[in-house]
Amino acid sequence: MAFSVRRLLISESVDASCKKILEENGIEVVEKKSMTKNELLAEIKDYDGLIIRSGTKVTADVINAAKNLKIIGRAGTGVDNVDVDASTRNGIIVMNTPNGNTISAAEMTCAMIMCLARQIPQGTASMRAGNWERKKFMGMELYGKTLGIVGLGRIGKEVATRMQSFGMKTMGYDPIIPAEVAITFGVEFVALDHLWPQCDFITVHTPLMPSTKGLLNDETFAKCKKGVKVINCARGGIIDEEALLRAMESGQCGGAGLDVFVEEPPKNLFLVNHPNVVSCPHLGASTHEAQGRCGKDVATQIVDMVMGRSLVGVINAQALSHAMNPESKPWIQLGEALGLVAKACAGQINGQMKVQVTTLGMFLRNAGNCVATAVMVGLLKGDSEKHVNLINASLFAKEAGLAIADKHSDTTPGSLINLCALEISTSSASHKLLGSVQAGIPVLLELDEAAFGQAILLKGNLLIYKAVQDPQILPSIVGVLASAGIQIESYNVSAVFEGEQWCVMKITALLEDLNPLGPFVKISTQLTI
Repeated sequence: MAFSVRRLLISESVDASCKKILEENGIEVVEKKSMTKNELLAEIKDYDGLIIRSGTKVTADVINAAKNLKIIGRAGTGVDNVDVDASTRNGIIVMNTPNGNTISAAEMTCAMIMCLARQIPQGTASMRAGNWERKKFMGMELYGKTLGIVGLGRIGKEVATRMQSFGMKTMGYDPIIPAEVAITFGVEFVALDHLWPQCDFITVHTPLMPSTKGLLNDETFAKCKKGVKVINCARGGIIDEEALLRAMESGQCGGAGLDVFVEEPPKNLFLVNHPNVVSCPHLGASTHEAQGRCGKDVATQIVDMVMGRSLVGVINAQALSHAMNPESKPWIQLGEALGLVAKACAGQINGQMKVQVTTLGMFLRNAGNCVATAVMVGLLKGDSEKHVNLINASLFAKEAGLAIADKHSDTTPGSLINLCALEISTSSASHKLLGSVQAGIPVLLELDEAAFGQAILLKGNLLIYKAVQDPQILPSIVGVLASAGIQIESYNVSAVFEGEQWCVMKITALLEDLNPLGPFVKISTQLTI
C-alpha cells in the first residue's frame, strides 16, 4: 500500500526541524497557524498531509472536506482532538509521536506531586504578597507515602521510577499492561478498588475515552483515603471536575495538581482559584526538548512511511506495519490478490457471504489477521465509491455484514513452507483458493482444490474459466480473444476434477464482453491485479 504525500499543512507551532526534514525529502510544507474551523475547512482540501498538536480539532466535517488527505500526524501523544473513526472510514492514517513528550510529561507530574506535598506555589504567592507565613504552609514528606498510578504505559512507568527515588511506594493499574511487566519497574499491580483506599497520591496517565471519562468521581473519591492528593497531567475529563471540587470542599481530597481541563482554557475558574489546587495551562509537553523531539519524530515518521521504510506511531492501521515490511509485504499483496480472485469468481459481495482465511507456516504466525485484512480489501474493492484500503477494510467488511474468520497453523502440507488458504461461501456457490509467495511474488496454487501444474503469477490481466476437459475448447477461446485483438501471454490449467478443469490466461487486455465465451465454458470471469 503506497502513500504519496506531496503537500502538507502544519496548523500549529511545531519545532522548525519538522518542516526542514519534510522539505529535505521533497514534501512541500505550508504553515498556517491559529486558523478558525471555517478557515481549516476551506484550506484542508489542498493537502495530502496534516500535522497538528493539541489545539487543532480535526472533526468529521474537517476530514470529509479533506478529499486528498492521507495522513494526520499529531506531534505529541494523545489524539483525542482527532476523529479517529471518521479518519479510518476515509482511509486516512492517524499517527502520533509516542515517545516525544514522555520525559517532559513525567517530570511535570513529578513536579506537581512535589508542589502538592510542600505547597510551593502557595508559598511563592504568599511571599510575593509581602508575607512570611511559615506555619501556614506546613508540608508533608514523600518518603514512605504511597503513590497510585492509573495507566502504566510510557509516562506512568517514568513517573514510578522517579518517585521511587523519593522513597515512595508505587502501586498501579492498567487494563493492558500485565502485572508481571509492572513489577519489573517496581509497581505493585492492584485492581482499582484496592488502589483507591491505599494511596496518599493518585496520578492518572490514560487516554480520554468512555471508559476513563470521570474515572475519579464522587463514588471513587469516597473510596479514597481522606486527604488524598490527585494529579492529572494527561487529559481533562479523566477526573470529574465538579466531583473534585466537592471532595476538596469536604476535605476528602487534600489537593489537586491539574495541567489539563475539560475546557481549555477553562471559562469557569472554580478549580483554578481554589487554594488547594496547583494549576498550569497544559504545559506537560511544553519543554524545548519535548517539542524538538515531537517535531522531529512526526516528520521522520511521515518520511519513513512515504519511503516505505517503516511505520511508527500509527493509531488505526495495524495491517500497514506488515505491508511496510519487505518480507511480509508480498503476503499482504497475496491476501488482496486472493480476495480479488475470489470476488471475481463469486460475483457480487453481500452479507450472506462467509469468509475463512487460514495462514499456514511459521513465518505467518503473527501475520494472519493482517493477511485477512488484505483479503477484505480485495473482496470489497470496486463495490462502491468508497476508497477501500488496509485502514478501513475491516470497518467496511463489518458494515457489509461479511462474516470473516481467520486462523493459523504452524504446519503446512507436503514440502511447502508458507501458504494462505481462502474459502468463501454464499447461498449459491463456494470457492477455495490456495496461494503462496514465490521469489517475492504472490502466486495461485489451487482453485477449488484443483492444483495447477505451474504456479500462476497473480499479476496483470487474468481470464479465468472453468470448462470440461476437451482439447477443442482452447482454440475456440483463442478465437474469441483474437477477434477482440487480445493476445495471450501465458496459459495454465489445473488438474481435472470431476471431468472439469480451471484455466487461467494472462492476457494483454480484458474482454469487453464475456458472453462470447458462454458456449464453450461453464464459468468465466476476468480481473486486473
